[in-house]
Amino acid sequence: MSNLNHPLHTQYDAIADALAGPGFIILDGAFSAQLAQDLVALIGSKEVQLKRAGIGRADNFQLNDSVRGDVIEWLEPGAAAVTEFLSAMDKLREALNQRLFLGLCEYEAHFACYKPGAFYAKHRDAFRGKPGRKVSSVFYLNPDWDFAAGGELVLYDEAGSTELFRLAPECGRLVLFLSENFPHEVLPASRQRQSIAGWFRVKP
Repeated sequence: MSNLNHPLHTQYDAIADALAGPGFIILDGAFSAQLAQDLVALIGSKEVQLKRAGIGRADNFQLNDSVRGDVIEWLEPGAAAVTEFLSAMDKLREALNQRLFLGLCEYEAHFACYKPGAFYAKHRDAFRGKPGRKVSSVFYLNPDWDFAAGGELVLYDEAGSTELFRLAPECGRLVLFLSENFPHEVLPASRQRQSIAGWFRVKP
């Protein structure tokens, strides 16, 4: 596990090295406190229209609270804070392509809000060898998080049997991991928990 306290653009080499092995990295302070505050304000504003999230895509899409209980809104450039965040992540995409030759073509992300008690059961963001999501990201937007509240992200080894880490959703924390390699889950919390979940994708 790596904890860093430097701006994102200064950490491209460290991120690439971590994704090459062990396949994940945790960064604190990768974005300014002001940007985090602006995103927190935005997710709580009337501008954001959160809707129930489902599982699966296209004909396989379904709502299932026994698997996933968050509400989401996909991010599009527009609001200054969102534009700044998406621009920074797109620059990271270019940097990872230069260093790891991943062929990442886009970054997609959404606000995610978990009401008290909501969770996301253990799952993978992608399956090995399939086109689509290659690197997952989570950026947390929870000021003054109480560790006793729960809501941790739990990352498992590829077999899904061994817990690699359990991470509190502290505001300003960014997590990156290889989408195909790590089953993970979001534990329920006693207070509302919010973040930006995102994925760097390759073309089908």
